Amino acid sequence: MRYFVIILLLAGAISAQDGWETDYEKSAFKETPRYAETVAYCQRLAEASPFIEYQSFGTSPQGRELPLLIVNMKKNFTPQAVRSAAQPVVYIQAGIHSGEIDGKDAGLMLIRDLVLRGKNKGQWENVVILFNPIFSVDGHERFGPYNRANQNGPEEMGWRTTAQNYNLNRDYLKADAPEMQYFLKLYNQWEPDFFIDCHVTDGADYQYVVTYKIDLHGVADQRVVEWSRDVYLPVLREKMQAEGFPVIEYVSFRKDHDLSSGMATWATPPRLSDGYVALRNRPGLLIETHMFKDYKTRVSGTYQMLWQTIRILQNTGKDLLDRLKLSDGFTISDEFRTRPLPMTFRYQPDSTMIDFLGFEYEVVKSDLTGGDWYRFFQDKPKTFRIPFFNKMEPERTVQPPAAYIIPPEWSTIIERLELHGVHVQRLAEETTVQVSLWQFSNPQWRNQPYENHHTLEQVDKQKTVQVLTFPKGSAVVAMNQRTAKIIIHALEPDGPDSFLYWGFFDPIFEQKEYIESYVLEVQARQMLVNSPQLKQTFAEKLAADAEFAASPKAIRDWFYRNSPYWDQKINIYPVGRIEDPEMLKQLHLK
Repeated sequence: MRYFVIILLLAGAISAQDGWETDYEKSAFKETPRYAETVAYCQRLAEASPFIEYQSFGTSPQGRELPLLIVNMKKNFTPQAVRSAAQPVVYIQAGIHSGEIDGKDAGLMLIRDLVLRGKNKGQWENVVILFNPIFSVDGHERFGPYNRANQNGPEEMGWRTTAQNYNLNRDYLKADAPEMQYFLKLYNQWEPDFFIDCHVTDGADYQYVVTYKIDLHGVADQRVVEWSRDVYLPVLREKMQAEGFPVIEYVSFRKDHDLSSGMATWATPPRLSDGYVALRNRPGLLIETHMFKDYKTRVSGTYQMLWQTIRILQNTGKDLLDRLKLSDGFTISDEFRTRPLPMTFRYQPDSTMIDFLGFEYEVVKSDLTGGDWYRFFQDKPKTFRIPFFNKMEPERTVQPPAAYIIPPEWSTIIERLELHGVHVQRLAEETTVQVSLWQFSNPQWRNQPYENHHTLEQVDKQKTVQVLTFPKGSAVVAMNQRTAKIIIHALEPDGPDSFLYWGFFDPIFEQKEYIESYVLEVQARQMLVNSPQLKQTFAEKLAADAEFAASPKAIRDWFYRNSPYWDQKINIYPVGRIEDPEMLKQLHLK
């Protein structure tokens, strides 16, 4: 037995001296390499093995390549070849918040170990790995020791946002950032079967090194939800526990850092990575290591999450691929359009009691700030029994139409849809169509910018049915395609990340024509003479609304709005819903 141990130790020593140590390992697990060193290591891996290919899938605003490693033991490096081989594809993304860089160092070591050092042979070779070690490459190079106030290492790291100050993990649906637009093109080419996004969390203190989030609430197709819940997660939890990394869902307490208030989950909106891929019928795993754990421990936890996921895909990949095929087929089908699509979710009142591995803590009144100060005692681990509010139900739903129609002048909207892989057809000629339209009133915007937008926080709406003539070149977006959920979330006002919410349609709320007061004084009197009904309505409003009656501006505005000169397009949503599939068949499209 002693000789066997010595042999193992010698083998470890040889592997550690084979020239393939990462910069992270060379630093005694305290540092993460800069962008240039990371890309150089990726290129070395690709040069050393015929099973690894290095590519760039775009260029950042500051001119840096967006790096990608493709790992395939069958040497299939194109989406077409991989689909023909029916191999599950896992996309691993690190550095979307490039201060939270654990996934980069974990992924580089894992690919090296699997391919060059032959670790875990026979347990992963049918899985295709796409690895983006740094997504926010410009943010990564805003490098320094003070970029993550809550985080314990590495010694220096990148910044949370891009050079343009975009938070990429708020950009998936609106797709403003050039980096995101390049990613979407890559995603459309590969359509990965499993998506992983590596982060480091903030929040309270607790024992867990790794927490996770994956859709279990029906944002994705139910077949995908069932695979995640019944096939993937039980094995993942078991394997992570065996490796010394017990895991729990993303920790978010209902009240600040107060563990006693219980944990709560949520249905992720499509501005975030895991919420976005869920709408594309794919499981999306969010890995969140805990910021107070040292860097080596966090990277090790991420390494295990990546490896265990790859091993599970090796064993259950065919099952997942079969389910994804059924999910995509359903989304394309006529049956999909007969069911309301949930847009937002709300909590059910009941909860599940869970064991939570935390630390003893106390809440004291700060003599410095006057606020509550949560003090955690890491030398006093404790298992708490707390409620977990993890049951949700649909809140707002939308009945899918047969198609949407968008006038050609809204080219930005059409181009953004195409970035998401949406198939768009065009009217070959000017066409009159019956559509459902939204008429808006009382819009209210966010006062401060959020991700380069003053978002539309509140608006009243009323649906109308109109027969309108749409110009040649208008975009017709049919629902019978795999991206149907993305289309609906982008175009329906009730979507939590709709293009309306993000302000892409703000011009429809702007009044562009006006009437002079001295002109209106004449016209208003003539309107009262010509319409006894208008005269009665005006008298009733004067009597019922004292504030209106005391405001000359409001009175003039009221007459202008009731005149034939008022803009009939203001507050009217230009995107029409074609409800009848038969009407769609009659359109001349190209």
